[in-house]
Amino acid sequence: MLLITAGPAHYLCVCVNGTCDCDSGFICRMLVLLYHREHFKISFIKCINSRASLFWSLFLSVFCLQRSLFSWKPKESRAAASHSAPGWKLFGKIPLRDIPPKDSKSIQQEYDSRVGPATGPPPHPQPTRRKNLEFEPLSTTALILEDRPANLPAKSEEESQRHRQEYSEMVAGAKRREMKEAQKKKRQMKERYRQEENIANAMVIWNTDVLPNWESMRNTRRVRELWWQGVPPSVRGKVWSLAIGNELNITPGNYGNSTKTSFKLFQSKSTNLDFLLALSLADRESSLDLIKLDISRTFPSLYIFQKNGPYHDILHSVLGAYTCYRPDVGYVQGMSFIAAVLILNLEEADAFIAFANLLNKPCQMAFFRVDHDLMLKYFAAFEVFFEENLPKLFQHFQNNSLTPDFYLIDWIFTLYSKSLPLDVACRVWDVFCRDGEEALFRTGLGILRLYQDVLMQMDFIHSAQFLSRLPENTPAHTLFSCIANTQMISNNRRWNQVFSALMKDGLKETDKSSSSPALRS
Repeated sequence: MLLITAGPAHYLCVCVNGTCDCDSGFICRMLVLLYHREHFKISFIKCINSRASLFWSLFLSVFCLQRSLFSWKPKESRAAASHSAPGWKLFGKIPLRDIPPKDSKSIQQEYDSRVGPATGPPPHPQPTRRKNLEFEPLSTTALILEDRPANLPAKSEEESQRHRQEYSEMVAGAKRREMKEAQKKKRQMKERYRQEENIANAMVIWNTDVLPNWESMRNTRRVRELWWQGVPPSVRGKVWSLAIGNELNITPGNYGNSTKTSFKLFQSKSTNLDFLLALSLADRESSLDLIKLDISRTFPSLYIFQKNGPYHDILHSVLGAYTCYRPDVGYVQGMSFIAAVLILNLEEADAFIAFANLLNKPCQMAFFRVDHDLMLKYFAAFEVFFEENLPKLFQHFQNNSLTPDFYLIDWIFTLYSKSLPLDVACRVWDVFCRDGEEALFRTGLGILRLYQDVLMQMDFIHSAQFLSRLPENTPAHTLFSCIANTQMISNNRRWNQVFSALMKDGLKETDKSSSSPALRS
């Protein structure tokens, strides 16, 4: 039996080496009796026989309480009694040694008398080494070139030479990769600085030369080249407003009235369930409830048009006001993307004016009002230039029965703002405001040219899926190079001439193109 005293806790350890008085005859190896402050606890380190452990726990508890091994004392008297309380030695008492406390000077003097005074600078601590290794690798070189520990077979000369060569190749490869990455980042930064400088210079030209003299400068060669390079974001909204125009003569007051009407209409509809149930399918698609649902799907990665976002209410107001302003058109899925792009570049009232006038263009009106005959004319004109520019891909699509309506409808409905990255889509809008509807179909041909090699390896299903969800990393410079290489001339006729000819001979071309399954349904 041994008593260990540590601070406020006392451990009484009883070692039993004999045989217990239980039927099984197992050995109880150790019992620990723990007394901690006012609490009394018995814990067993290891006891094989449960009945023996119970016996010893009861015995020790009764023994300690009867012999008053641990006397309870109030907390106040513990500090005072700590100097006079006797210690314990197995089964007897011995007085504690009265050792006076030592200060730092006496400890230093005692150390100097034993070791000697320190004359030099304090020695540097030796670096710790791994106890399980006979060497301490300081780098990857040491891991590769260090000899093996003594308990392993030594490397042969050929193996050591091979390891050195492999390590040198690894280091050289890592350096080459780092060099290429550094050069790539340097090129990207240089290109970024160049673009920022070009944007700053172009912004000065737009503000000082072009915008003050819009009517006389808009169609000049210099301005058209600036337009192709991309309108600076700071003046993009103003340029778009001037390019789209205001043929409908809408004023900010019209927008306010339409907004109030849409709000009242939304309140009346939300409280009249019978009215909602009585609506036709077309009316339900253009209802404000559908707008509310469609807003949450507009640029979801930006999180600014979703509920509680900074532009959620503005987008809802613009779309609701247009629904009340043009009930004959109503709301069609895809309008939210067009309105969102305008809101990002214009004030709320100006965005509504540009939105209403943009949708009033012939091409947009044909698609949003779902004019099948007119849509087929646009598809037929697109296929004329498709076959002229990309004959192999055109034939591949014909063999797979992949008609333009499977991918063009979504592109035209959203003006590529859903299919392309936002910055690339804004540049497409720049060209669209410059060239009109021709730019939309030319951009579609540029996308097909960009991904021609990929599409040639796909069947109908995979091609349709790919074109409906274009890669998110579509490079702007490569895409616009493909758009520039697309010639919108067929038999010495431009887009407007080809489309006008199809309108005159509309019946024949419509019958030829009416095999489109999407429109036929």
